[in-house]
Amino acid sequence: MRSRNIVDSFNHAIDGIVYAVKTQRNIKVHLIIGMLVLILAMILNVTRLELLILLLTIGLVIGAEMVNTAVEEVVNLAHEGIHPLARIAKNVAAGAVLICSVMAAAVGYIVLFERLIQVDLRSLAQGVDHPDLALLALLIVVGLIILIKSATGSSDYFRGGMPSGHTALAFSLATAIMYAGNTFVASFGYTLAFLVAHTRVQSKIHSLPEVIIGGLLGFVITMILFKLIA
Repeated sequence: MRSRNIVDSFNHAIDGIVYAVKTQRNIKVHLIIGMLVLILAMILNVTRLELLILLLTIGLVIGAEMVNTAVEEVVNLAHEGIHPLARIAKNVAAGAVLICSVMAAAVGYIVLFERLIQVDLRSLAQGVDHPDLALLALLIVVGLIILIKSATGSSDYFRGGMPSGHTALAFSLATAIMYAGNTFVASFGYTLAFLVAHTRVQSKIHSLPEVIIGGLLGFVITMILFKLIA
């Protein structure tokens, strides 16, 4: 059946992401490593081009793992028993993931290793002023939301479940604005974040605990990143 609207389409896509993270250990590992690599990249103050390359590489590996999962499930659906062609299909899909992972490791080495061995701890203690730190915070919050939703389970991941992703992202963005130094805009941002939280509860999409935990997740993670890195 075709999706009725764009919200349903997003919901199905997020359902697939959460299912993959929930059932596949390797995707959990790649997701966690990806978040750690992004944090390290910010600490080492990589250029925007290097950050873009890292983001594309991380997305490629996670995407390849999800395609591998889809191939395995389709093969299992088409043939329940042992079949040489089924084994070949699964092996080729797994090989594609391996190639992407090796290339990702090579990219990480080229971009990060030289900076890592030459890092000056005194300069790190003074903090890093990276223009994409707010983006990093949002990506980390999204990754944590996916991990938590995959662990808690929900029948409708885009419109419910623990925690409230909309609230977490709203408070993360408001906190990033606060650290940018504009108090008035930050106050406006937090007002909008509270309104987002209120609408999620009022529309009965999320419960109050889900909204509170989502807001705390976005606020605390963003605050920690800005305190440690900026």
